[in-house]
Amino acid sequence: MTTLSDNKVYQGQFGDFTITEGDRTGVIIYRSGLMVAAVTLAVGTFLVLRDNNPNIFQLLTPLYACFSLALGVSLFTIHIYMAALHRTLQAFWAIGSISAIVLALRSSEPLAIAVYNQPITLLGIGFTFAALTGIYFKEAFCFNRLETKVLTVAVPLLLLGHLVGVLPIQWERVLLVTWAILFLVFALRKLVQEIPADIGDKSVFDYLKGQ
Repeated sequence: MTTLSDNKVYQGQFGDFTITEGDRTGVIIYRSGLMVAAVTLAVGTFLVLRDNNPNIFQLLTPLYACFSLALGVSLFTIHIYMAALHRTLQAFWAIGSISAIVLALRSSEPLAIAVYNQPITLLGIGFTFAALTGIYFKEAFCFNRLETKVLTVAVPLLLLGHLVGVLPIQWERVLLVTWAILFLVFALRKLVQEIPADIGDKSVFDYLKGQ
């Protein structure tokens, strides 16, 4: 049986290349990770804004764990030409994940409450969101998507604004809802995007690896 990866030869900047089934699987995993992260963020946002019941905040910790794991999967399967940038985003995710684990184990409060009441913790856990913002920036740069352009600004604005205490609670809620909605829009649009677009020019990756 002939697969799609056998049929087309692409002309790259440094030579011809083909797209394998492994390449396609990697893109599907990348997009699936984004979708899981987007859904968990949306669910968490809905729960927080719907009710202040303390039991709700207990649910946010496993939701955040799912969000972080899904983001990590996406960061390890995303195609970025600059290897140093790719490794930096992965390192940011690792620092943020370790910080979240330490905070969750040491705090007597649910993770979300601990972060909200102690904004200084964003200097650790915030690295995870810096990595996510890196994905938004990459997608905005490569595909000129409006939602990722907005997210590239909105996410740091929300987190830094909370860190230094300059954003009123209403503005924080608006930015959080904006984040949740646009992340879902972004993830859904990725599902219908042509797979080769996320693979990029494989000849460039081969060239850079050779260097």
